[in-house]
Amino acid sequence: MREILGKRRRLLSQSSDRGPELIDSALTFATEWQWPVLPGVTADPQGRSRCGCPDPECTVPGAHPFDPGLLVATTEARMVRWWWTNRPTAPIILATGGTAPCAVSLPALAASRALVALDRQGIRLGPVVASATRWSILVRPYTMEQLGELLYAKDFVPGSLRFHGEGGYIALPPSETGHGEVRWERAPLPGSASPWVPDVEAVVDAVVDALTRTGVSAPEL
Repeated sequence: MREILGKRRRLLSQSSDRGPELIDSALTFATEWQWPVLPGVTADPQGRSRCGCPDPECTVPGAHPFDPGLLVATTEARMVRWWWTNRPTAPIILATGGTAPCAVSLPALAASRALVALDRQGIRLGPVVASATRWSILVRPYTMEQLGELLYAKDFVPGSLRFHGEGGYIALPPSETGHGEVRWERAPLPGSASPWVPDVEAVVDAVVDALTRTGVSAPEL
């Protein structure tokens, strides 16, 4: 029992240490960059790979909103401060689209190859968010009509490619989810205003090519 309690105390200590970093980051996203955010569900303390939400089969443990829901995402400092003061270990969830960036996400291995391909083509990238399983390339907001036309022109679009547009969300660093740490693979420039992000058209070709080459075509986490 002493060993279990000791481990629990260490986990609680580590979580409390992250509190100031999480609230500072959430305030930067919301007030300086005008990205609407809200707290995500924390991972189940009985098993980090499980989610704290009621769904036992949740595929994004700790990396999604639950209570409150996505529609209340805000850029208002007082609300953001209140949320993370009361839930200091909650992941930071970005509501994509609208005034915030959208994202294109893909499995981590294919994503690393896609970034190499994009660099080789001289395509400028903005921030890239990474977890152990998936990376998300932030892009400018797009409409479903724009996305539909873009994908219609492709002969093949792998099922593991996901688009996070209006009504979607992703977890932002330095969140901790059931799949581990969320970090910047490519961080925004320090001290900058709202980070620059590319058009979705500028990245989809290389991303689709990378997924096709790696054979990652089935949906993955």
